[in-house]
Amino acid sequence: MYSVIDTYGDDLTKKQYITNPAIARDEEIKRAIVILLTPEKSALLVGKPGIGKTAIVEGISYLIQRNEVPDALKGYRIVRLNSTSLLGTMTIDGREVLVANQLVQELKTVDKTILFIDEIHMLIGSKEDGPMDLANILKAGLDRGDIKVIGATTTVEYETYILRDRAFLRRFEKVDVLEPDEATTVKILMGTIPKMEKQTGVKVKYNSYVTELLVRAIVSATSEFKRVYGIAAMYPDVALSVLSQAFSNALYNNKKEADVLDFYTAIKSSRKIYPDSIIKELEQFRETFKDLCNQENVVLPIVKLEDLEKEQTSL
Repeated sequence: MYSVIDTYGDDLTKKQYITNPAIARDEEIKRAIVILLTPEKSALLVGKPGIGKTAIVEGISYLIQRNEVPDALKGYRIVRLNSTSLLGTMTIDGREVLVANQLVQELKTVDKTILFIDEIHMLIGSKEDGPMDLANILKAGLDRGDIKVIGATTTVEYETYILRDRAFLRRFEKVDVLEPDEATTVKILMGTIPKMEKQTGVKVKYNSYVTELLVRAIVSATSEFKRVYGIAAMYPDVALSVLSQAFSNALYNNKKEADVLDFYTAIKSSRKIYPDSIIKELEQFRETFKDLCNQENVVLPIVKLEDLEKEQTSL
């Protein structure tokens, strides 16, 4: 039998997690789990791009792996399905059927399965689509309890698309996912470093105290009014992109350890921070790590605004 889940799905409860992927999101995870345990209700994560909605779902999967969930949720799997994969048709026994319809039929035959549908607003058809839009196809299954879903969407798309479909909305309880503050973002980045070290084979050179100072420098450099409007994400994503670049810099230079120069260069190279903010942050960085650079005989190059703007323009 053709399986939509096996073909298009990604089982997050089988994923290898090096660390908890949802650091400092305990309240959102608890709220989502309570909703999932409520009959005929599914959870809808709503928040700005880049703030970690997918990480929350991975965090629930991580807890399921470790049997650290209520008994009623133990043994469940969470399968991620891209909303676009549900838009097409497939041929079964010589006839064309909607992938979404086949999915609903399949879910009647499987146990303990929760769907995670990112960009769930795409399931809402336009007014002229009538009763065959994907939201309507899934409604019956949601009502019967055949389907449990964790949906994710941005605040703008929630207000634009989902709020207009009251019938679809009744099947969901909203979980507001807010942007973490600077202190929480520091915790998230510190907790993510072991994962990056495992993925890249590069270690951070310093003890936890110095490493946290370097992470704080990244978080400061990517705070709200320093981000380039229109291309920068929210915390933690915008800060994670700079942290990731520090590891990439070390890899590029065939180093086994990411040092102070790699972090400095990552901030300097970011396209998500305004150039004048970069200059100020680099000046503060040189002052903060002056003694460390002297100990290691490392020279952090002084960058001029006009040179940085020219460099970014040429990229």
